[in-house]
Amino acid sequence: MIRKILLPSILIVLTYGFWISPDFKEIAAGVAIFLFGMLSLEEGFKAFTGGTLEHILRKSTDRYWKSLSFGIVSTTVMQSSSLVSVITISFLSAGLITLAAGIGIIFGANIGTTTGAWLIAGLGLKVKISAYAMPMLVFGIILVFQKSNTAKGFGYILAGLGFLFLGIHHMKEGFEAFKATIDLTEFAVKGYPGLFLFAGIGIFATVVMQSSHATLVLILTGLAAGQITYENALALAIGANVGTCITAILGSLSANVEGKRLAVAHLIFNVITGIIAIAFIKQFLWGVEGISAAVGIADDDYTLKLAVFHTLFNLTGVLVMSPMIGKLVQSLEGMLRAKAVSVVEPKHLSGATMEFPDTVMESVRKETLHLYDNALEVIAHGISLHRRDIFSDSDLSAIVEQPHQVIDIDIDEVYDRNVKVLYGAVVGYISEAQTQITPAYSEDLYSLRLAGRHIVEALKDVKHLRKNLATYMVSDNEHIRAEYNKFRLQIGNILRELGELRVQSEDPENLTILNLDGLKAEVEEIDVVANGSLDHLIREDLITERMATSIMNDSAYAFDISKNLIDMAEILYAARALDLREAERDIALDDDELEEIIDEVKAEERTKTR
Repeated sequence: MIRKILLPSILIVLTYGFWISPDFKEIAAGVAIFLFGMLSLEEGFKAFTGGTLEHILRKSTDRYWKSLSFGIVSTTVMQSSSLVSVITISFLSAGLITLAAGIGIIFGANIGTTTGAWLIAGLGLKVKISAYAMPMLVFGIILVFQKSNTAKGFGYILAGLGFLFLGIHHMKEGFEAFKATIDLTEFAVKGYPGLFLFAGIGIFATVVMQSSHATLVLILTGLAAGQITYENALALAIGANVGTCITAILGSLSANVEGKRLAVAHLIFNVITGIIAIAFIKQFLWGVEGISAAVGIADDDYTLKLAVFHTLFNLTGVLVMSPMIGKLVQSLEGMLRAKAVSVVEPKHLSGATMEFPDTVMESVRKETLHLYDNALEVIAHGISLHRRDIFSDSDLSAIVEQPHQVIDIDIDEVYDRNVKVLYGAVVGYISEAQTQITPAYSEDLYSLRLAGRHIVEALKDVKHLRKNLATYMVSDNEHIRAEYNKFRLQIGNILRELGELRVQSEDPENLTILNLDGLKAEVEEIDVVANGSLDHLIREDLITERMATSIMNDSAYAFDISKNLIDMAEILYAARALDLREAERDIALDDDELEEIIDEVKAEERTKTR
């Protein structure tokens, strides 16, 4: 509703401004060019987020000071606190960083964004930067049309900087020309009424443009042209600082509860910082004068003094809020709780994680593990084992041999309720991501989709296996009962070992593909047809022909279940160390080598029994 009213209102105001003043037209065009430059700059930096930025982010958030430093440095380099906020929300939603680390990055971004004011006040308004804009635009656009993603990224960055410089030039020229027709300082308001009024204007301008940098450029160019008083410019800067959190709030709308918590933390920090700046404005002004005198800023250089003020009150906000991060996290977790949802609903898939390749990959991996957790209940109960027994330290073979009641489960009903919807959500998310993700990630994304299919195929085989297993595991014939208990033990052992490997896989240094070779060999060894145990049972007339047929068919189902589970684990658990995958594959056993080892083991066993 607000957007429907806001957009027509802005268009009407702009149209009226264009009609009454050509100078206003130049200022508005300057803002538009500057904002387009910001978009181009963000697009350029996104080209380099396919691994480098994500790797740095993972390594730079295990301490608060590292998170804070990352926020400062990344915002200084990219000159966009909005992009840093979006990246942080995306990584937080994907579970790659903690809420405390995300808050640290946001705090650092607020300090980093002050460098923009210094660059504009110290360079942009004192040098004719439009002269540099044209070459940047020319070279930037040439690079944008190249096939290389790196070249395109640099092209967008160059073009973005060119548009930024050009926008600043037009805003500066527009305000200078304004002097001949109207003096905006006539509308200046002094004292606290002026502080609150112009802080509100600063908030509104930043919400509309969704860029505190654009608002600051307007403030600085207006101040340099003498169209805004120094006092009102300070209030506008405070308002711009508060208004910049609108981007994080909008970005969190498609995020999970963690992303929403971060957006609220951003809002709380900026509002408190703004209140501190207004409440202690006189003290801040004294500090600005003292610092300006110490570093040699002229008394009438109000643009640089505004940059000092902008840095000073943001730094104060960080110093005040940093000791309260722990309590802030607890309060946000208590205030914004994850809604109680059915197990069939996705936990890790959201629009916020679609922004960057690594968050896409991690979200799909975690959601596929969530799918496996739900499928695990069906698999375990389908072979009449409890999960608590599978993942205990007890001897699984002894548990299987104990007399058991068949666990009652409607596999079709549980599959429809707990698995089908999740699998559909993963497939749908991957399909959407493949239209946006870079080709370099397509193979791994396809592998993750294949992991989900392995889980579903294993469930289907469990359904077929259960038909005879439910009968023969409680049969009076001890031989047929023993064979079906072997199937149960085989699958139970696979589930137990995969559970252990899952814990190990959280350390990316583990070569999990190699660890799975042993499981593959075990599965091959217990083939009842290949190892001759079925022939023995038939020759000795220990089972009926019907039983023998059932064992042959169900042996194949047990093999397929085990193989699908191992193939699933090979994809999911190795996904934590994508850079090690190729090396693992090079030294992992191929199918021929695996068969040779199995044949050698069987030959040794036959030799021992002679």
